[in-house]
Amino acid sequence: MITTDEFENEIIDIRRVSKVTKGGRNLKFRVTIVIGDRKGRVGVGVGSTTEIPRAIQQAIRDAKKNLIDVPLDGGTIPHEIIGKFKAGRVLLKPAHPGTGIIAGVTVGAICRLAGIRDILTKSIGTTNPLTLSRAAIEGLSRMRSKEEVEALRGRGEDVPVEVNNAA
Repeated sequence: MITTDEFENEIIDIRRVSKVTKGGRNLKFRVTIVIGDRKGRVGVGVGSTTEIPRAIQQAIRDAKKNLIDVPLDGGTIPHEIIGKFKAGRVLLKPAHPGTGIIAGVTVGAICRLAGIRDILTKSIGTTNPLTLSRAAIEGLSRMRSKEEVEALRGRGEDVPVEVNNAA
């Protein structure tokens, strides 16, 4: 794990990819990295070059461009959501304190670096780490905090809540 300024990163996947041309095969390495500050900011990036160290640096730059803010409710997420990307589906469910991160390698790394301590997840549809990471990021980006939902519904601090006490 390499630390760059305030972000930590974790390599999710390294693949050797090749393109067949008239002159032969062109080999490259594709690296998928997740970066996060463990305080609600997380991003996934992909880098592809002929050398792994350069691909890692490229992936870190890409991840910084694609940072999202994740609303946290204590150590978990505010509500259940399904993230979708192509054939990948990731179910993200809030969990009670002390549960831990119940997730696979890819989604677990994203949740850890986002600062989530308790979550239940299930990957549906694909096992490709790049697709799963994009699906998890998509789900986390659509997450709304309790305050955001209250503001959208027109209920805030200034609106009194009427309690119907039929005695």
